[in-house]
Amino acid sequence: MMIEYNNDVDTHVDDEIFDCINPNSPKSFFLFAGAGSGKTRTLINVLSRFKEQHGTDFKFRNKKIAIITYTNAAANEITRRLEHSSIFNVSTIHSFSWDLIKNFTHDIRAWIRNNLILEISELKEQQSKSRDLSNKTSIGRAKKIESKTDRLESLSIIHKFVYNPNGDNITKDSLNHSEVISIAAAFIKSKDLFKKILLNKYPVILIDESQDTKKDLIDALFELQRQYKEKLSLGLFGDIMQRIYSDGKENLGVGLPDDWIQPAKKMNHRSKSRIIDLINKIRSEIDSQKQFPRKENIGGIVRLFAVSRTKNKLEVEKIICNRMKDFTNDEKWVNDETDVMTLTLEHHMAAIRMGFSIFFESLHAVDKLKTSLLDGSSTSINFFSKIVLSLYKANIKNNKFEVANIVKKHSDLVSKQMLLKESNKLDVFHSTNEKVNKLLSLWNDGKQPTLLEVLVNINKTKLFKIPPTLQLVLARKETEIIENDEEEDFDKDEDILGAWEIALTAKFSEIIEYSKYINEESAFGTHQGVKGLEFDRVMVIIDDEESRGFMFSYDKLFGMKPLTPNDQKNIDEGKETGIDRTLRLFYVACSRAKESLAIVSYTDMPDDLKKNVVKYGWFANDEIEIIK
Repeated sequence: MMIEYNNDVDTHVDDEIFDCINPNSPKSFFLFAGAGSGKTRTLINVLSRFKEQHGTDFKFRNKKIAIITYTNAAANEITRRLEHSSIFNVSTIHSFSWDLIKNFTHDIRAWIRNNLILEISELKEQQSKSRDLSNKTSIGRAKKIESKTDRLESLSIIHKFVYNPNGDNITKDSLNHSEVISIAAAFIKSKDLFKKILLNKYPVILIDESQDTKKDLIDALFELQRQYKEKLSLGLFGDIMQRIYSDGKENLGVGLPDDWIQPAKKMNHRSKSRIIDLINKIRSEIDSQKQFPRKENIGGIVRLFAVSRTKNKLEVEKIICNRMKDFTNDEKWVNDETDVMTLTLEHHMAAIRMGFSIFFESLHAVDKLKTSLLDGSSTSINFFSKIVLSLYKANIKNNKFEVANIVKKHSDLVSKQMLLKESNKLDVFHSTNEKVNKLLSLWNDGKQPTLLEVLVNINKTKLFKIPPTLQLVLARKETEIIENDEEEDFDKDEDILGAWEIALTAKFSEIIEYSKYINEESAFGTHQGVKGLEFDRVMVIIDDEESRGFMFSYDKLFGMKPLTPNDQKNIDEGKETGIDRTLRLFYVACSRAKESLAIVSYTDMPDDLKKNVVKYGWFANDEIEIIK
C-alpha cells in the first residue's frame, strides 16, 4: 500500500525538539534521523529559533547550550551556520570533556593514579602467567609495565595536566584521548560539585551522532538526566544503523524512559528512490524504520559487481566505471577521477590505491598516533604536510613571493627576535635563501627525496624548527644527537619512535598524496569515515582479504562464509556479531550515494554471491554483473 506524503512530512519534528529545549520546562529526547534526513538543518533551525526567544536571557545568566559533534569539521560548520553566537558551545566530545575537567587537577591526578595502579596490577598478573617472557607479547607487556610505572612515579611533580584534542599528547603531563573521556564520565557520575557546575553552565546538552559517542559518557549523562530531569534537557540525535565504532552504546534509543520524547524523521532528502529502497531493505534486518524519497527523487541506479579476486584491482575498477557510464548515461563516471567517490573498508586500502602506504601504515599501527594521523592534526606530520609541502608547492609554481612568506612565517632564522640581534640583516636573508635553495634542490631533476632526507637537510641548516618527536627519531638514527632546547619531558615511546623510523623511509610524494586524502581533496574515503557526507556517484569497494580486519566480514554478510561457533553463540545470547557491524557499515556506505551507486565485491565465489544477494531481495538479477 502506498503511503501518501509530501516533502514537508517532517516539519513537525523541529517544533517537537524546540519544545523540548524550553528552559522553563526541559524535556529530554532521542531524535531518530536516518541517512540524508536533514538532521543538521533541523538542529540549526531549532537553535536559531532558540536564540531569538531565549538568547538574551542566556547571555545575561551566562548559560550555554552544548552541542557535541563527532568531527571538528562538523563543529566548525554548525558554529558558522549559528553565526558564532556565544550562547552555543559547539565542539567535539573530546574538546567538550577536556573543557569540563581541565581545572580539576587534583581530581585528575587521583583518577590517573588509581587507574595506573589498576592497569599495572592487571599487566603484572598477565605477565605472571606467561610461559615465555622472551616472546613478543611478554616483551611488549614488560614495556607497558615500565612505561606506566614511570608515569605513576612522575605524577606527583605534575602541576597542571595538558591535553590537545587535535594533537599527539606525548608529554609526561598530557592526557590521552580516551583518558579525557573516561575522566569526564567518572566525574559526572561521582562528583556533586562537578555536576552542579555542568548543570549551571549547560542546561541543554545536544549530542550529534550519539550512537557513536563513548558508551561510558552517554551512560553518565543518562544518569545525570535521571537525577536532574527538571534542570537538564539532554537531546540525542542518532541512528542505530549508523553506529560504526564498538565503544558506542548499543541499541541507543531502545528502552528509553517513558518521559523522553522520541520524534522521527521519515524523509531522505539525499538519495534517489532506488538507493533508498536498497538501504531500507538493508536496515529491515535490524529494525522497522523506513525512509521516503523526496517527490522529485524518483529513479537512480544501483549495480553490484561480483568480481573474482584479482591482483589488478585498479584495472577492474576502471572497467566498472565505464560500465556505470553506460548504465547511467553519465559521462562523469569516467571524465575525472574526482567525480566518483570510492569508499574502501580501511584507510590502508585507499593508501595503497593512492600511493602513500609506507608512510601511512607504520603510523596507523600505533594507537597513540592513529587519531592525529586520521584527522590530520599531528604536529610531526604537519611539519611535512603544512610547512615543507607548502614550500614545495610554491616552488613548483615558481612563486618566490609565497616561498618568502612561508619562510617568514615558519623559520626562526628570520624571526623578529633573531633579526633584532643581527647587525647585517641582508646577510641573514642571503644565508636563509641559500638554505631554502639547498632544501628545494632535493627535488632537482625529477628526484623524489625520502622524508628522512628532507628532515636531515632541515636539521643541518636549522631552516625550520623540528618537532620533538622527529628530533628524537633523528637522535636514534644517529644522524646527529640533538639537544632538546625545550624543557618538556617527552615520552620516548618505543612504538612511536619505531613507527616514525619506518614512515621516514617513504618518499615525499607519499606526503603529497596523504595530504590530498586527509583534506578530502581526493576521490577516496572509507565506509565509516564518510558519515554525514554525500556524493552524486559512489563506488563501494568490498574485499575482506585486502581489508585485513576482524571486526567486519562481508563474506559472512553475503553468505559466502559460514558463521563461527562464537558468532552463533553471540546470536543465541542476543549479543552483537561481526555481521551486525558489517550490515551497519554497508548501510552507511550505500546511503552516501545521491544518483548512482556501484558496489564492487571481490570474492572467490562470484556466482554464489549473486545468488545469495538476489535471495535477500536486495538486488534484482539484472542489477548484478559477474566479472571473472
